Amino acid sequence: MAVNSFRPKKFEDHEIVDDKNKVVGHIRVKPSGILWSPKNGKDWYGISLADFAAYVEANGRKQTK
Repeated sequence: MAVNSFRPKKFEDHEIVDDKNKVVGHIRVKPSGILWSPKNGKDWYGISLADFAAYVEANGRKQTK
């Protein structure tokens, strides 16, 4: 007999809101990269994880967990 199971998600979506709780954009995290869509945007802009990692290491500030 087959056992039912849950299929893992292919991506995670997150809304980005400002200090007034208004949506400023959306982030979609996928295993292959990261996508950004501005509020009310119909287009997505993407970057590979390797390019994103290189950009953040070069331009980001070191944080503690």
